Parts: sequence; structure tokens; C-alpha cells
Amino acid sequence: MLGGLLTVKGNFMRVLNVKDVVGITGLSKVTIWRKEKSGKFPKRINLTSRRVGWIESEIVGWLEDCPRGICAEQVVRVDG
Repeated sequence: MLGGLLTVKGNFMRVLNVKDVVGITGLSKVTIWRKEKSGKFPKRINLTSRRVGWIESEIVGWLEDCPRGICAEQVVRVDG
């Protein structure tokens, strides 16, 4: 089951726990932590002193921005 709901400005946002994020992305907890620390993954939010979560729409957006297909070189996005 996915995390609870958080109301912000009248909109509902789903908050995912680490187990949800691991399941959705296929990344390990350590890889998520490393990518987040390097600024290459959405930042977690502190829900309590012992609980964190991620906004589902930010995780989905991150996935949508990931390059698709198999390639040996880094993909550079060209806008236009």
C-alpha cells in the first residue's frame, strides 16, 4: 500500500515511503540515497523525527526525465 495523503493548497499529494520508492524505481535504498545526496534524485521530506517520504509526482517526474533505450554514451537532451 502506498503512503498517506498530504493536503497542500487544496491539492492532494501522495507521500511515498522508502519501500514504495524502491518498488516504483527499481533502485536500492543506497542508490536512492546516493542519487539524492548528489542532487540527481528528488529530495525527501521529513514527516516526523523518525519518518521521511517522497512526493509521488516528483518521483514520477524524475522517472519521466530518465533517458530511454540502451546506449553506451550519456544522452544529452536537445530542446527545440
